[in-house]
Amino acid sequence: MKMNFLEYGVGKGNQLWKYLLVIFLAWMVGKGLGFIPLGIVTAVRERRVGDTNMYDFSSILDFPAMGMSLNLGVFLMLFAFAVGLFVFIGLIRLFHNGRTYKETINGTKKIRWNRVWVGVWTWGAIMAIAASVDVLVNPENFVFQFDAARFIPLIFIVLLLIPLQTTFEEITFRGYFAQGLAGLTRSRWVAFLVPSIVFGLIHAGNPEVAEFGFWVVMPKYIIGGLVYGLISTLDDGIELAIGAHAIHNIFLCLFFTHSASALRTYALFEIQEVDMGIRSILVSLAFSTIFVAFLAWKYKWDFSILNKRVKREEEECPCRN
Repeated sequence: MKMNFLEYGVGKGNQLWKYLLVIFLAWMVGKGLGFIPLGIVTAVRERRVGDTNMYDFSSILDFPAMGMSLNLGVFLMLFAFAVGLFVFIGLIRLFHNGRTYKETINGTKKIRWNRVWVGVWTWGAIMAIAASVDVLVNPENFVFQFDAARFIPLIFIVLLLIPLQTTFEEITFRGYFAQGLAGLTRSRWVAFLVPSIVFGLIHAGNPEVAEFGFWVVMPKYIIGGLVYGLISTLDDGIELAIGAHAIHNIFLCLFFTHSASALRTYALFEIQEVDMGIRSILVSLAFSTIFVAFLAWKYKWDFSILNKRVKREEEECPCRN
């Protein structure tokens, strides 16, 4: 089987320093530029209410405390990721001789959109089933709070910006960073595992971690990263992960929120108590296993590919630079 995705990180012009610099610039400069509107609004609100600290990230995320609509807050937060994505696309073209975002997604010049939608519908169905069972079994833990004036604008904000936010995360970690590591180590295992763990760790500043504890929340983030990394490696591209990650965040933003959510929204249900124990981790593992197993059956994946060495350019690597 001819592999294209990770092989794109092999060859001239693929020094590791370029990958680290581009990721740094995209996240710190690109995303930083995107946070300017949020910073301006926060500064204005902070001066009005006078009891919030604009240098405290958890305080910045507490939009109601600043008298700010949750919809406006979510829009400003997600806008930063959108800016980061477009800055990143420009940076890879600049540093890699015109490489496109499509080549970063799967090593070819064409996105497999059917894969994106399979990720959306498959993981979305699993989440819907799990959530329905949870609401039916423990209805007192969910408060229905539908408000059309707030919920309808939320739908447009989420459907417009969440795919950009999640694609930014997927293309930088599961796509670009994985390609760079593959070029350095020639190992699919390293290219799969390291970005997955780093992906989990970048969420360490989320409010959930402060609320429930690092060692309680991190396993769930890392499990998600490992699932997305595994299916990307086996499928020779990140389209499935892009779709699954997008529907995961869209589903949560529209249907469930709680006081410690990284993105508090006017969702249909507010959760009173969040289960972050061993049971929750085991449930995540079970549904993740079902997800991977279904995709492996559908696409007839060969798991031995994980042990296949990423070829060098002189070994007929299909990459261009």
